[in-house]
Amino acid sequence: MMTSKLLPIKGWVKEYKSKNLKNDFVAGVTLAAYGIPVSLAYATLAGLPPQFGIYGYLLGGIFYAFLGTSKQLAIGPTSAISLLIGTTIATMANGDVQRWSEIASLTALVFAVMAIIAYILRLSGIINFISETVLVGFKAGAAITIGMTQLPKLFGVVGGGDNFLERITVLFRQIPDLNSAVLIFGIFAIILLIIGEKLAPGRPVAILIVVLSIVLVSTTSLKNSGFKTVGTIPTGLPEFHMPSIMIRDVDGVLLLAMACFLLSYIESVSAGRTLAQKNGYVIDPRQELLALGIANAAVAFGQGYPVAGGLSQSAVNDTAGAKSPISLLFCSATIAICLLFLTGYLQNLPTVILASIVLVAIRGLVDFKEIKYLYKRDKQEFIVAMIALLGVLIWGILTGVLLAAMFTLLLLLKAASKPNVAFLGRVPGTKLYTDLERHPDNEKIENILIVRIESSIFYFNAEYIKEKIWEKIYSEPHSLKTVILDLNSSPRVDIAGTRFLKNLFFDLDAKNIVLKIAEARSEVRDSLRAENLESFMGHISRSVSVDDLVARASEAENKS
Repeated sequence: MMTSKLLPIKGWVKEYKSKNLKNDFVAGVTLAAYGIPVSLAYATLAGLPPQFGIYGYLLGGIFYAFLGTSKQLAIGPTSAISLLIGTTIATMANGDVQRWSEIASLTALVFAVMAIIAYILRLSGIINFISETVLVGFKAGAAITIGMTQLPKLFGVVGGGDNFLERITVLFRQIPDLNSAVLIFGIFAIILLIIGEKLAPGRPVAILIVVLSIVLVSTTSLKNSGFKTVGTIPTGLPEFHMPSIMIRDVDGVLLLAMACFLLSYIESVSAGRTLAQKNGYVIDPRQELLALGIANAAVAFGQGYPVAGGLSQSAVNDTAGAKSPISLLFCSATIAICLLFLTGYLQNLPTVILASIVLVAIRGLVDFKEIKYLYKRDKQEFIVAMIALLGVLIWGILTGVLLAAMFTLLLLLKAASKPNVAFLGRVPGTKLYTDLERHPDNEKIENILIVRIESSIFYFNAEYIKEKIWEKIYSEPHSLKTVILDLNSSPRVDIAGTRFLKNLFFDLDAKNIVLKIAEARSEVRDSLRAENLESFMGHISRSVSVDDLVARASEAENKS
């Protein structure tokens, strides 16, 4: 049972239907035809030799197939991670290509260690630390940044610059030197790619354009028109070895690996859940940590850089008919055959074609509809998205996403430190009590203040809650006899919270006001009993409702 859980593919193989083999084979070959040109393009985006991207598809797919819980998720390089690797390692490698590639592989290895540790510690909830709003802005900023790195190739100029503003300035200065033949060739390729997406969604249109461009450059005078090509790609499978560089030798690699890990996990689980919902099953987010960890470890030993489950490549796999992760094994086998026998044909592939593929692929990263919705629906969420977008453009992809994530956490802490403290009144004709501010027609109970604290009570919000309660008590025109705390909406109370409640009891008692607690949850009751509150407040029970305490307080007042 444990082995089957660690290797989900064993469970699928037992239930596998032979009629699905053809579907998985076609999907695997289709995915390879899509993945080869895309991975070549993404590798150049990462500043690495083109074959490094292919190695990511080859190795990542094999190991994810055995360990992953998604039946359609495709593992390989993604545009965002490729850009993150390229822009961050540039300052670490100092122009040394060998060091660059070793740092990229080391990043994948550190990523793998982080993912496996997160799996062991059951930290799958880490996906929630970067919100969807942050991702909206991040993806838009990444798309614009990626576009600026590819436009020089499209215009046939050198380009340059370390950030968005510098790149756009340099490109503008180089416009007079653009190569019109390269530009027309690239625009034509973009048009064909977009038309292909519309007419044959999920089909490997890019591979046809790659083949056509190689033929044209190899057999016509275009090769004399200033076209830059990919050049020689080594024949054969990747050689396996440990990255020769150590963590202590590279400042910032831990932060880079953490960013790649978070982006990869979020992107993979998001894509996996989307496809699982479409195909009628569920994925295991915790198992995905292990699958991504082992896949990236394999890629690190095989000279690759961090990989993830991208939605675009996974959509190709799904649309092509994939029924199980076996399609990834067929994809890897196809890529292996290409590496062994067909790499010689790729040396005349124009780099402008790779730029065109990237430019078309990143269109979906900018979600104008969602940005517009955020602006209309919640200005604060819109600001978070814009911080992510501008952060990526101004300070780079790593700093941008971390800045937006930190800003989101600060907003969460602000909200948690000032929870809503509602003062309740009785809904006429019922035993229900709701917020008087929202429902002014509710009955206000004479001499009784009913308070609902709509959050856990922790050290960082206890003082705020205390201030709100006393502010309300002092504003009451009539003398209070009883304060009832409805803790039904307070899932936890820490030590500072319990001591705040104890002090509140004694401070109210000094003013001849009784404090009672209603509907406290089990964990909260345990905390209050540990602080010995029951010895002077009486029994605290989940079954005692607000209305019960109101009735008792009214009865006691009538007797007096």
